[in-house]
Amino acid sequence: MAKLTFLGTGGGRFVTLMQERSTGGLYLDDGTRVHVDPGPGALHALRRNLIDPTRTDALLISHCHPDHYANAETLIEGMVTGHKGKRGTLIAPRSVLKGSGRIGPGISRYHQEKLGRVHLTSPGDEWLLGRIKGRTTPSMHSDPYAVGFRFNTSSGVISYVADTELRREIIDAHMGARVLILATTRPLRARIPHHLSTEDAAVFAERIEPELCILTHLGKRFLTDGPTQQAEWIKNRTGVPTIAANDDMVIHISDELQVSLPPRREA
Repeated sequence: MAKLTFLGTGGGRFVTLMQERSTGGLYLDDGTRVHVDPGPGALHALRRNLIDPTRTDALLISHCHPDHYANAETLIEGMVTGHKGKRGTLIAPRSVLKGSGRIGPGISRYHQEKLGRVHLTSPGDEWLLGRIKGRTTPSMHSDPYAVGFRFNTSSGVISYVADTELRREIIDAHMGARVLILATTRPLRARIPHHLSTEDAAVFAERIEPELCILTHLGKRFLTDGPTQQAEWIKNRTGVPTIAANDDMVIHISDELQVSLPPRREA
């Protein structure tokens, strides 16, 4: 059984700055423990959820913006604490590991050299983390090296669409997902470049038809307009069960999907 913990469901500069929602990322446990996009708030969220950072096996970072990587170096030190020799895996695109123009790198050479494996990834790459078979998927974002991730777990395919614009090839890369996680920063009638809006998320949900669509990485205006209302709009339009994630929400994925919600939080 795979387990997903939403360590942070906020996104964008204003929510990140004020921590109206945590920006701690996503934690997948399927025998191998994987922390995805550990932005500000990740360390506190791990403690709040009783997750030991020294037991994390891998960090995955989608692109080189602080709300996706800011706590990564500290977490790398945690991954190698108490272990002899190098340990742990880091999977990230070129901008995070080497830098690109004025962007990055987001993680120092010192911290990269502490790890057992550092994999510079790009769309189409396949990799193995324990029994999780992963694939890196494309994104269209202001960081030209941005990516998403697709996880083939013991409980089916879990897809994470990180910051991106709506593109057919990105939808195609996530077909067959049982659980579809969408970084949906903008609400209805408020689309901006390089990010998904509620309307865009509905297109993903309608074409992929997952068992569950989850909205996360919610921006300030999204929170103001009401995450629950945005999710209901998608559900009513597509027929796909859709929820807006809350910080500390947990999903147990086996034959059935069991969602454990923390107390409801709205802006």
